[in-house]
Amino acid sequence: MSEEQIRRREDHPGDVVAQAEESPASEKQVPEKAPAGRTAQVVRDILSGSWLVTVLAIVVALALSAVLIAAADTRVQDSAGYFFSRPGDLLTAAWEAISASYNALFRGAVFDYQAETFARAIRPLTETMVFSVPLVFTGLGIAIAFRAGMFNIGGQGQIIFGAIVGGYVGFTFTLPVVLHVVLAIIGAALGGAFYGGIAGVLKARTGANEVIVTIMLNNIAVFFIGWLLTQPAFQQGGSALPRSPYVRDTALYPLLLGEGFRLHFGFILMLAVTVAVWWLVERSTFGFELRAVGANQEAARTAGVSVGKVIIVAMVVAGALSGLGGSAQVLGTEQLLTAGVAASYGFDAITVALLGRARAWGTLAAGLLFGALKAGGFLMQSTTETPIDIILVVQSIIVLLIAAPPLVRAIFRLPAPQRARRSSSVLVAKEVAA
Repeated sequence: MSEEQIRRREDHPGDVVAQAEESPASEKQVPEKAPAGRTAQVVRDILSGSWLVTVLAIVVALALSAVLIAAADTRVQDSAGYFFSRPGDLLTAAWEAISASYNALFRGAVFDYQAETFARAIRPLTETMVFSVPLVFTGLGIAIAFRAGMFNIGGQGQIIFGAIVGGYVGFTFTLPVVLHVVLAIIGAALGGAFYGGIAGVLKARTGANEVIVTIMLNNIAVFFIGWLLTQPAFQQGGSALPRSPYVRDTALYPLLLGEGFRLHFGFILMLAVTVAVWWLVERSTFGFELRAVGANQEAARTAGVSVGKVIIVAMVVAGALSGLGGSAQVLGTEQLLTAGVAASYGFDAITVALLGRARAWGTLAAGLLFGALKAGGFLMQSTTETPIDIILVVQSIIVLLIAAPPLVRAIFRLPAPQRARRSSSVLVAKEVAA
C-alpha cells in the first residue's frame, strides 16, 4: 500500500466505511469472515424495512388468520356445503365467526366491556402488561445484539440463568425488603449477563457462529435447570414436583394495583430500562460503536473501534436484559423456579425485536402487542372455541413477512427502497469521520 493510500485512510476513515460496505474485493480478501459478514448483512436487510412494511405485515397476518378462523368454524363448514344455492349464508357465518373471535381477543387483551365491575373490565389490560414485561426485557436484549450485527438466539437460556440466580437469592437469603428485591434483580441480571457473555467471548475470540453457540447454550440451560431442581438446595420441601421453594415476600416485585391484579413493579422497571437502552444505543459513545460494528466490522475496525470488545459487551448487556426477563418470571408472576419458567418468551422475543426493528421504542410497542395477543388468546379460545394456535399463526406470519420485506412490498405493490445499503454506509461514514 502506498504512502498516499495510508495517509488517505488516516485522514478520511469515513470513506473507508463506505468503500468497505460496497467493495466486493474486500470480501474476497477475507473469505474466512464471509459467513459472519453475510449474517450481519441479513440482519441489516431485515431491520432496514420501513414502519409501513411492519404495519402491513401485521395487517396481512390478521387477514390470513381470519381466513383460518372462518375455516375452523362449524357453521362456516356447514354453509359451505350449499354455497352455490345460498352464498350469503357462508359470508354471514364467516363474518360472525371472525368478528366474534377478534372481539373476544380485544376483550381479553384491552378492555372487557361486558364485565360487571370496573376492576374486572381493566384486568385484561393489566394482563397484557404483565405478559409484555419478559417479552420486552428479552426483546431489548436481542435487539442490542441485532444492532451489533449478530443473531442472539439465546434469549431462552439467558432468561433461565437469570431466573436461577435471581430465584436463588430470593428464596435462600433473609434480607430487608428493599435490599432483598434489589439484590435479587441484580442477581438475575448478572446471571443472564454471564450466560450471554459466553457467546460473546466465543464470537469475539474464536469467530464461533453466535447462532449455533446460543442455540446450544439454550439446550444446556434447559437441561441444567432440570438437573438443578433435583438438588436439595433447589427442591421445595414436601413436594414431589421438580420445583424450588417460593421466593420470599421481601424479594418479590411489589404489586402496583393490589392483590386483585398480577401487575407488578417489573413493568415500571421495564419502561425505565427501555429508556436506558434507547439512550445507550442512540446517544452514547458505546452505542455509536455498536452501530458502527453492526454496519460494517472491517470499517469500524479501520476507524479504531475494538470490534471484539463491542461484541463481548453487546452480548453481556443482551444477556443482562434477558436475565431481567427471567426476574419478571421468578420474582413477579411465577414466584418460584420450575423447568418451564422461561415458557417460550426467549423465542417470542426474537419476533418482538424483529417487529420493533431492533429499536427500543419499537421493541416496547411490539412487546405490548404480543402481550395483548397472548392475554386475549385465552378468552378468544374459551368464548368462541377458536383454537389458541391461531395466535401462534399470527406471530409466525408476522415473522415470515418481517423477514421478507420484498414479499410485503410485492403484495401491496410498494416501490423498493433505492440504495438503502449505500445510505446506511454513508451515514456510518459521516459519524466515523466526525
